[in-house]
Amino acid sequence: MTSPYTKLFLSSLLVLSCALTSSAQVESSAYEERLEGVVVTAGRLPSFLGKSARIVTVLDSLAISSIPATTVNDLLKFAVGVDVRQRGAEGVQTDISIRGGTCEQIAVLLDGVSISDPQTGHNSADFPVPVSEIERIEILEGPAARTYGTSSLLGAINIVTRKAERTGLEARIEGGSFGLASASVSLRKVGKVVDNSLSAAYSRSDGYSRNLSGGLNMDFRTVKAFYKGNASLGDFLLGWNAGLSVKDFGSGTFYSPRFDDQFEHTAKTFLSLQGESSGRLHIRPRLYWNHSEDRFELFRSRDDLYPFNYHRTDVLGLNIDGWFSSPLGKTAFGAEIRNEGIISTNLGEPLDQEKKVKGKDAYYKVGLNRTDMSIFLEHNITLSRFSLSGGASISRNTGNDEGFRVYPGLDLSYSLSDKLRLYSSFNSSLRMPSFTELYYSVGGYKADKNLKAEKMRSLEGGFKFLSRGLRIVGGVYYLDGRDLIDWIRDLGEEDAPWMSVNHARIRTVGGEITVRMEPGVLLDNPSFPLKSFSASYAHNTQKKEKQDNVQSYYSLEYLRNKVVLQADVLLFRRLSLNLSYRWHDRVGSYEKFVGGKSSGEVLPYKPYSLVDGKLSWDGGKWNVYLEADNIFSVRYFDHGNIPQPGAWVKVGTIIRL
Repeated sequence: MTSPYTKLFLSSLLVLSCALTSSAQVESSAYEERLEGVVVTAGRLPSFLGKSARIVTVLDSLAISSIPATTVNDLLKFAVGVDVRQRGAEGVQTDISIRGGTCEQIAVLLDGVSISDPQTGHNSADFPVPVSEIERIEILEGPAARTYGTSSLLGAINIVTRKAERTGLEARIEGGSFGLASASVSLRKVGKVVDNSLSAAYSRSDGYSRNLSGGLNMDFRTVKAFYKGNASLGDFLLGWNAGLSVKDFGSGTFYSPRFDDQFEHTAKTFLSLQGESSGRLHIRPRLYWNHSEDRFELFRSRDDLYPFNYHRTDVLGLNIDGWFSSPLGKTAFGAEIRNEGIISTNLGEPLDQEKKVKGKDAYYKVGLNRTDMSIFLEHNITLSRFSLSGGASISRNTGNDEGFRVYPGLDLSYSLSDKLRLYSSFNSSLRMPSFTELYYSVGGYKADKNLKAEKMRSLEGGFKFLSRGLRIVGGVYYLDGRDLIDWIRDLGEEDAPWMSVNHARIRTVGGEITVRMEPGVLLDNPSFPLKSFSASYAHNTQKKEKQDNVQSYYSLEYLRNKVVLQADVLLFRRLSLNLSYRWHDRVGSYEKFVGGKSSGEVLPYKPYSLVDGKLSWDGGKWNVYLEADNIFSVRYFDHGNIPQPGAWVKVGTIIRL
């Protein structure tokens, strides 16, 4: 049943849409021309988006401000090549994957520094940055070892934060359905040598469901803080970041449908220092430290019923990149050493000496430590209409006995005209198992500590047509994955545990196409009310060895089809409307539970469609907006036995001083 808030929102859209007048205006400069000139990091050498020989999606500040989304996780839903599977709403916990993969198989970066979580991919999407501080989000699809190192098995997501351009303050406050309340503030100070920006955000909600006893079980409270500094020291640029993300959330039936009152606390901090020299030889060193703490409660606040799980993870890394030009082209090189360590109550090998959990009556009893070492080399050649980029990553991880392995890549592109470019590529990568995949053997799970690293190779080809007011990008790809890791369960065995295993081989064939147009630019009519329209479609088909009576948790579940439609309309001079439509068709199934007990049914995932909308009035130094997610209250599942919320309405305002 449609809620009264949804009816109000739809009525507002209808009234305002009828008020379209010829006074609506569109900026005469083409947005796509500016976007294609953005420098992205799809390779070791920075390149223009329009000339990249890979599928790279960029959500820039204009797209971020207009899309009906207030978290990074929700923004990524509108990238057609990305699968965003929510457990909790508003980015509380989200599994993000690319091209039919899993949340473990992508690298997540903040300003080029990896913040991927080796404990579990479920926590990798804990972004410390409020949306207001993001300049753009770069999404690179396909294996990317020679660009982003290990863990980028099927791609990478790089969040680029904005630099302080002027001294000022920006504040946002928002409220909405299910007791949602959030606020954020950003301060920026521009100096002659040093620029600083500081932001903080808070969000809370009662959640959209209750447990069997009527208590809260999907509520959340989150705190984020982010500091960024930059200094211009002659020919050397120095930058430093510090981030914090703290979440307390009811995790309902997130990890087991047998229990509906689970709870989780996560706290993550990020520190990085990086520099860049200019001149004939560019050198870019990066030093970073990621620290995270995780507490999982199978029964909320009841460790007397089942002990809480505690984990503490630390990642320390050093990365050095460099590049130079010569008559033979441009050459890039680099090296990275990354140490990952965990101490835990149940993940790892026995510690020589137990360590007390700070502030708790519990002890870390097990742990694990491993070091990844990688060397990168890439060379680019550009001739008239032809460009070639080839390179390799040589990696070794102390967590396995595979020694040094080489992961090559080659990108080719050819310009048929100033507007049409063809490209093809071959790339490869690997990923080490997470600590959870190796050691989580409690509560109906049985892990294998001898899991191998995952390997992936891909072939890809496509085209990019870039014209004033029109952009068409399409491609097809073939993925060959070996030793892919999944949690599976034998349906023929009563109460069989979920086991982590290496699947022998999975092959994927897929493709995607995106068309984006600006009618006002195409028609040379600046007053045309439809600012932009985009349509995207992605398809995946996986082939694997047949396994009867086997239920998969991840890699045998994938998003087969996805459609994204978006329209930006300028209703009046300052009033804009964004409408979006998304259709998801997922392969996979889940065992249905009712009241914590199995019904004996195994249900396939059903396709679903979602419509979102956002009305925004831009007053220059202030902005007000009305936003609705899932306007028609469609009932759907991203994960089995975890229903997603119906219509979620939000009202907010932004003030800039």
